[in-house]
Amino acid sequence: MVSDKLYRVQKKDLPKLEQLLSRCFADDPLYHTLIPDPDVRKRLLPELFHCDMDEFYATCEIFSENEQLQGVLVVSDEAEPYNIFQYYFSQAIAALQTDTYLILEDPSLKTFRNFIKGEQYLNASWTHRLHQDQRLHVVYLAVDPVVQHHGIAAFLMNEVIDYARRHKMMISLETHNEKNLEFYQKFGFQVFDVLEKNFSLKQYCLIRPCEEDAHERKRC
Repeated sequence: MVSDKLYRVQKKDLPKLEQLLSRCFADDPLYHTLIPDPDVRKRLLPELFHCDMDEFYATCEIFSENEQLQGVLVVSDEAEPYNIFQYYFSQAIAALQTDTYLILEDPSLKTFRNFIKGEQYLNASWTHRLHQDQRLHVVYLAVDPVVQHHGIAAFLMNEVIDYARRHKMMISLETHNEKNLEFYQKFGFQVFDVLEKNFSLKQYCLIRPCEEDAHERKRC
């Protein structure tokens, strides 16, 4: 995905985004479920997002509304060719770093076991059932809590939709917060499935069909 309206995040911006994501997801149901201890969660989130940002900087596109970095959008363009060795190497490094942080911050291994049990909440494996590579997957869409409800999330999402519309692409994403459903449904997203496995936590798997599908009423 490319955009001439959004700021393309640079390597130097990643530490600021790691802190931004830590604030945005501090109360997210996913992390409250996988990391129930609040002290462990406070220590772990910046480290986990550090791993994520390193991986996604190598394998995805990361945007913000501008250089102020009050919002973040991480998109995986499934239609783009990629270096398979770089992709799996980045994933392996991120997984190793994540496991190390999980064990160091919670030597009881409870958090580590939770992440293993909750793997399907974390790996977007449900998208394989879409059988669609002409697709954008929104990995993260988040806005700093202090500036939410000022249109930043809508601005970022509209750019994704505009790109998908011009390239006749489906968009997929997931959320673990039922309160977010109304926001996404306003942009034409539909609930494809609801995952609930090993935890009393629901993951809402959402898709926005490509424009051809919306008109012809058939899936890409």
